[in-house]
Amino acid sequence: MITTRTQPHPFDAAAETAALTTGRTDIGAIVTFTGLVRDVALTLEHYPTMTNRQLAAIAAEALTRWPGIAGTVIHRFGTLAPGDPIVLVAIASAHRAAAFEAAEFLMDWLKTRAPFWKHEAGAGWVAAKSSDDEAAARWDKP
Repeated sequence: MITTRTQPHPFDAAAETAALTTGRTDIGAIVTFTGLVRDVALTLEHYPTMTNRQLAAIAAEALTRWPGIAGTVIHRFGTLAPGDPIVLVAIASAHRAAAFEAAEFLMDWLKTRAPFWKHEAGAGWVAAKSSDDEAAARWDKP
C-alpha cells in the first residue's frame, strides 16, 4: 500500500518513515526523497479531488510495477518559502533495487503528471521542463 496526501503544512520525514516501518520485519530497504523549494518562494495551487485522484493512480501504477513495496507520498500546496520541504516520497521494500526504482518512478511521475500549478514569486507561472518529461518517458518503455 502507498498512502498519498496533499497538505499545506510541513511534514516530518522521520515520523513518516517510522510510521511506515513500525511493526514490519519484512523491510530490507527504505528510500526517502524530500524535495525542497529552491531560490524563490512558490505558491502551489491544485484542485483537491483531481490531484488526489491522480496521486492515487500514480501510487497504484507503482504497486503494479513493484508489488512488494509500501510507501508514503506527501505533496504540499500553498505558499512555500525557499528551503521549505515541498514533497516527500518514502518507499519501503524487501530489497533496495525496488525501493530505489519505485521512488524514482514516483518522483518522475509526480513532476510530470500530478496536477499542481506553480507560481514563482516575482516571475509568474512555472512552465513544465522538458528534462522532467524526458526523465518520466523512460518509464513508458516496457
